[in-house]
Amino acid sequence: MSMAAAASLRSLARRRPRLRLPVAPLAVPGARAAFLSGAAEEAAADAAAAPPAPGRKVLESFREEFEIGGRSVAFETGKMARFANGSVVISMEDTNVLATVAAAKSSEPVRDFLPLTVDYQEKQYAQGVIPTTYMRREGVPKERELLCGRIIDRPIRPLFPPGFYHEVQIMVNVLSLDGKQDPDLMAANASSAALMLSDIPWNGPIGVIRVGRIDGNFVLNPTVDELGLSDLNLIYACSRDKTLMIDVQAREITERDLQAGMKLAHSEAIKCIDPQIRLAKRAGKVKKEYKISLISDTSYEKIRTLSEAPIEEVFTDSSYGKFERGEALEKITQSVKAKLEEENDEDSLKFLSKAVDTVRKQVIRKRIIEEGLRVDGRQLDEVRPVYCESNTYPVLHGSALFSRGDTQVLCTVTLGVPGDAQRLDSIVGPPTKRFMLHYSFPPFSINEVAKRGGLNRREVGHGTLAEKALLAVLPPESDFPYTVRVNSEVMASDGSTSMASVCGGSIALMDAGIPVREHVAGVSVGLVSQVDPTTGDISNYRILTDILGLEDHLGDMDFKIAGTRKGITAIQLDIKPAGIPLDIICESLEPARKARNQILDHMDQEISTARAMNDGTAPRLATLSFSSDSLRKLLFHRKTIERETGARVSVSDGTVTIVAKTQPIMDKAIEKVEFLVGREIEVGRTYKGIVSSIKEYGAFVEFNGGQQGLLHVSELSHEPVSKVSDIVTVGQVLSLMCIGQDVRGNIKLSLKATLPQPRKKKDLESQDPLPSQEVGWAAVENMPSLGADAEPSSSKQEEAPAFSTPSVIIRSEADCDAQDAVNGPKKRPKVAKSSPRPYKAPSACQEVRTATAKKAPGATKKTKKVKIKESGSDGLESSGSEVPEQTASNTLDLKQSPVNFQSGSMKLGDVVTSKVYQIRAFGLVLELSDGARGMHKFEENGQKEFEVGQELLVKCRSFNAKGIPVFSLLD
Repeated sequence: MSMAAAASLRSLARRRPRLRLPVAPLAVPGARAAFLSGAAEEAAADAAAAPPAPGRKVLESFREEFEIGGRSVAFETGKMARFANGSVVISMEDTNVLATVAAAKSSEPVRDFLPLTVDYQEKQYAQGVIPTTYMRREGVPKERELLCGRIIDRPIRPLFPPGFYHEVQIMVNVLSLDGKQDPDLMAANASSAALMLSDIPWNGPIGVIRVGRIDGNFVLNPTVDELGLSDLNLIYACSRDKTLMIDVQAREITERDLQAGMKLAHSEAIKCIDPQIRLAKRAGKVKKEYKISLISDTSYEKIRTLSEAPIEEVFTDSSYGKFERGEALEKITQSVKAKLEEENDEDSLKFLSKAVDTVRKQVIRKRIIEEGLRVDGRQLDEVRPVYCESNTYPVLHGSALFSRGDTQVLCTVTLGVPGDAQRLDSIVGPPTKRFMLHYSFPPFSINEVAKRGGLNRREVGHGTLAEKALLAVLPPESDFPYTVRVNSEVMASDGSTSMASVCGGSIALMDAGIPVREHVAGVSVGLVSQVDPTTGDISNYRILTDILGLEDHLGDMDFKIAGTRKGITAIQLDIKPAGIPLDIICESLEPARKARNQILDHMDQEISTARAMNDGTAPRLATLSFSSDSLRKLLFHRKTIERETGARVSVSDGTVTIVAKTQPIMDKAIEKVEFLVGREIEVGRTYKGIVSSIKEYGAFVEFNGGQQGLLHVSELSHEPVSKVSDIVTVGQVLSLMCIGQDVRGNIKLSLKATLPQPRKKKDLESQDPLPSQEVGWAAVENMPSLGADAEPSSSKQEEAPAFSTPSVIIRSEADCDAQDAVNGPKKRPKVAKSSPRPYKAPSACQEVRTATAKKAPGATKKTKKVKIKESGSDGLESSGSEVPEQTASNTLDLKQSPVNFQSGSMKLGDVVTSKVYQIRAFGLVLELSDGARGMHKFEENGQKEFEVGQELLVKCRSFNAKGIPVFSLLD
């Protein structure tokens, strides 16, 4: 027996005595009671051995509710994220946002700034959606998340005490979203409450509110739908008595209306402050004593004594440039450092950089406040010299170079189809964005070396500010449905590159031919203030217009204001002290308006209206409207058309949008689109088709999105044709003219109608300039009339146009094949045909009426309009004042006498000298010596370069139906 089997038997033997089975049947008196008492003993023993049941945990939470803008808001803490230094959930209806805050226990000794990080995240579960990414997870922060993080960071950062350099991280998560409220401002208020509950030193709280304006009435905390109707989006953050942050997007709001909106916002935003104070008293922590890194008074006085005099000498010399001034200040710092090293003063060396910067700040502020003198010698309200240049690089759709002082920005514009719009994977806002402004701040613009990474918070913020400023003057999407991308490349930076991007972007948009209403300009306003040490209030201040980078660094405020002459379109306010009175901010609006108008004057001198779309290398734009059913073929062939033509094609909601670099590319793309989708057939219009089959009496041609027409043998050439295959072959592409419809509804096509008509010999002998009235088909008077029983195939056919009816009834291809079949007639299904109508030349604005392809016979016809925003390539027939070409409609009107051409004795074969009067897409209009005009048609692939006024030697080869001579060029 194996060892495993023996062990199993021993285990069984040990288990058997533990089995308690009754030895007698249950019918024996007392046996059942004995069995039950034994089971009860076992249950009691098991209960004594089992662990105690877990108790019910009670989460003590605290809640503060208040009302703002007619909506109930609540702060709650203690229920979630209990380990965080501070955590708050803010609720408004069904939208809930969690904000948490944590701080490092110690700070690095060499750090001289506050490392505050704000991470705002919107996960798709908040709206009940699974992410569409490959991993089905949220990826890197999106632009909106970065912008919302900046909205939280900007009003909170100035309230940390000086010298507090511990790392602080604020994390905000949107827990649920009802789609009515934008959670960005809720996140800012929740972050303020979380800081109040923590032990981190912070001089809060703050209140943040949004104000809109609908029909002239201000709306507090508007919903997402109300914000779409508003012409103002004002985000305002404040403490109890001072302003901390302003962010505005508007549609040319006046300064007075904006001031009224800000005052209303301040009175409502402070309603968020008292609930935070009450919540902190109930559940907040005692503020902890963190290490504050401040220089001692002794060390600061020593550094100030050594550096103040040479720093004043540098700042009193206005001839210094940005880098020359920086090099001089660096030499002063190194000189002070050498003296401190000689004295072995380690404490002073530790704070040397910060102390020298403080001395520089005091020197500049004192000169500005007491003497009204700026670093570069300008007046307080003076704007630096401005340089504007449009069409910097003609090969681009639009380009501009803008400089203000040493700040320089290159802006470019690129146009695309609606499908090029940016897709926004956000839980709030529209799904796409058709106007984009991408701001780039390379390190060479400030002569530094740095590594370029991904999305930068500063670049995203500056680009969004410029984008909001320009968005107000763009044409509506219904008038200009194209995608626009503006790139702002900072070439040199010395203050307010974002406002320079607004100016350069506005010029570039006009250079690209985009019909913006007017220019938008921007300027940055600064503030230098003097604070009373006893009260903490501002006792004296100066407002600076168009601040330098150094004035931005050493000043108190960076107030960026952009707009038109009518009003403000965008604002961004960032401050360094713990708040600025609202009255000073309102006072800053007027000098900003004056400076903005001065810059607009320079921009208008360069370019004041949008260029025509056919100027330079501007792209060609076309919008075609079809029914949705007609576009099914195009959806599968769109990429093929783009690859073959080089144009961009977008299909959406029955509209086809095409963007091409040149007019030939546009024409080719439109031709391919119309060939696939089809258009309304018109008598006298030329179509391109493919020969599908050849019969002894003619050829069947497929054209216009799958329709078939008959090219009769008599319409192949002006000369007699004995065999159809001698002229055309299967698969050959032909340009044919529709000349009508036979009694069976077959569309009749003509090749000879597109060819020049030869003159008869007797006309050449008589030198009669009038053309012969004989055309490629018989006159109507010579045709036998139809019988009473001969009716057209379509009951809804339009009135018969002026085309002839053949003496022989032409059968369709299907009828002929069926008759030739040996096994009996079998009719194939016919393709639905459109009844042709007389062709009318397009008007000067190039509105070409076409039709949608039919799905079945008898379907109603719908027309479409093609609006090509390019006026430099009309055909000869599109000019109302020029000579029309010969068409079926004008050649068949035999009652109308042709116009005599009275220009000497012009006859066939005469060689004359002419000048190019106009250049058209299909030929030239020529002017003869006596002022009369003729025409020259381009042969296929035979167009050459011509100039207006160029003299040409030409030969008269024929006359059209109205007696206008048609010339050929002589080498």
